[in-house]
Amino acid sequence: MNPATRDKLMGVSVATLCSALFKRGLRNQTIQDVRPVRPKGRNMVGPAFTLRYMPAREDRNPMTIFRDPKHPQRHAIETCPEGHVLVMDSRKDARAASAGDILITRLMIRGGAGVVTDGGFRDAMTIGDLDIPAYHHRPSSPTNLTLHEAVDINVPIGCGDVAVFPGDIMVGDDDSVIVIPAEIVDDIADEAVEMTAYEDFAVERVKQGHTIIGLYPATDETNLKLFAEWRKTNNR
Repeated sequence: MNPATRDKLMGVSVATLCSALFKRGLRNQTIQDVRPVRPKGRNMVGPAFTLRYMPAREDRNPMTIFRDPKHPQRHAIETCPEGHVLVMDSRKDARAASAGDILITRLMIRGGAGVVTDGGFRDAMTIGDLDIPAYHHRPSSPTNLTLHEAVDINVPIGCGDVAVFPGDIMVGDDDSVIVIPAEIVDDIADEAVEMTAYEDFAVERVKQGHTIIGLYPATDETNLKLFAEWRKTNNR
């Protein structure tokens, strides 16, 4: 992705991006019931590389299938491109784990920008200590084989009730994760930077005791003039 766009997305919140997407009619881009394993204090940004699970069947999913070097779960970890976010459709089911700390460590070492599942991670506290941003529904100890079979890599998926297409741009902060269609991400990033600047100005004014009426949203021309002065002073 455009490095300048990546830099812009590193400095804006998922909430702000949600508003920018809503203005374009996109109402359902925030992945539901997914949260950071542990907050990192920085954003996760990168194109989506996807893995899809389906319900497991006992005759197809013994432990021995992990010996197959092309097993989709293992293969996804070993082929996710550097700078991408591995996004897993785990059927919104955290009763069995989507992955554990060894696989996520490998993803991190290979340069993955992050990992998202609408299921759960085993070894979640260890994953939380890793430097890679990781998002899930809740911790889960059973192996994925008990309930999930990994079947497809880098295909359109649903994650937390949101459509994710390979190459969509994933952004996560310490609250949640959002999906931005790749074809509009540059415009969304530009708008979100502008929105963030005004929001920072508005928060500062509110902390000084000013009313939100006419300030947020900016319906009073006086506030827009003050904002222009604030931008110059703060180099924003």
